[in-house]
Amino acid sequence: MTQVSISRALPADAHRVSTLARETFPLACPPGTTRENIELFCDTKLSEVAFDGYLADPHIRIWLATTEDEPIGYLMSVGGEPPDPVIAGVVRMRPTVEISKIYVLESAHGSGAASELMSVAVKDARTQGAGSVWLGVNKHNERANRFYERQGFVIVGERSFQVGESIEDDFVREKAL
Repeated sequence: MTQVSISRALPADAHRVSTLARETFPLACPPGTTRENIELFCDTKLSEVAFDGYLADPHIRIWLATTEDEPIGYLMSVGGEPPDPVIAGVVRMRPTVEISKIYVLESAHGSGAASELMSVAVKDARTQGAGSVWLGVNKHNERANRFYERQGFVIVGERSFQVGESIEDDFVREKAL
């Protein structure tokens, strides 16, 4: 198996991360999510311009997983109080860091890349003084829910998540640090 390397994304990586994000995001969508809604989400939240903004924000960290210098996955964490009052009400430990995005190419599923990305992000959150990390995951994404459970995330609530014009149902999961 090829060695997975994790590094912090730099502003010059916006195009690489956006390309990877557009390829991996549909893997996490439930079967009923339309192609149009996925494309609308990608155009607004996962574009190169969006990643330029994320990478310029001091509260956001993006980590890239690569093999042989080719990106195979990424994770985006966001420090600070959850802006959604529903999430703020169910996340128990403060300060907290959101694991906003974690996606790995389908060909890299089972490679350990997602676990390594999560390990780096959790360590970074601890270094920032966080008491927990939290994330939202589609209720119907069984693979992701099993992964998060193995990583120590417990369900603490639910939220609605907009993908294009569609509203999806997510679990909110939290991991104590």
